[in-house]
Amino acid sequence: MESLGQQNPVAEERDNSRLIIIIAVVVVIGLALAAAFFLREPPKKIVPPSPYIAQLKLSDFKMSAAENFIGATVSYIDGTITNTGNKTVTRVIVQVNFLDSMSQLAQREELPLRLFRNNGAYNEPVDLNVAPLGPGQSEPFRLTFDSISAQWNHQYPDLKIRDVTVK
Repeated sequence: MESLGQQNPVAEERDNSRLIIIIAVVVVIGLALAAAFFLREPPKKIVPPSPYIAQLKLSDFKMSAAENFIGATVSYIDGTITNTGNKTVTRVIVQVNFLDSMSQLAQREELPLRLFRNNGAYNEPVDLNVAPLGPGQSEPFRLTFDSISAQWNHQYPDLKIRDVTVK
């Protein structure tokens, strides 16, 4: 029999909110780590530049600009490439660095070098795989730029051969 002074112990409910928060934080961190692992890019392989780059010489630079049919200005760097080696060159990639007034990089472009070929009516720049540069040859080339940064100091940019393919 129960007495009036005694109370029946009521089972207290446990507070599970901390446990739920800890589990949720662990799940979110686990998902973030899994996403970072699966979405990461494989490390890029560093390919050393071709030793044949030393056999190619760029010279006689001339810059020009023209307006295209839609009114935008297109800029050109013309010059001469000389193959002093003993292999035929089928591809050349040139890095062009335009500097600003403080001699800092304003724009960097990497472009394929194109040789001039006469198609009958006028000289046209064509890819080196169409018109390869043989051993001991010198040919005129053109690099074309659709736009150049407004911060450019209007001095000749720095040109450097970054990649070459030979056969």
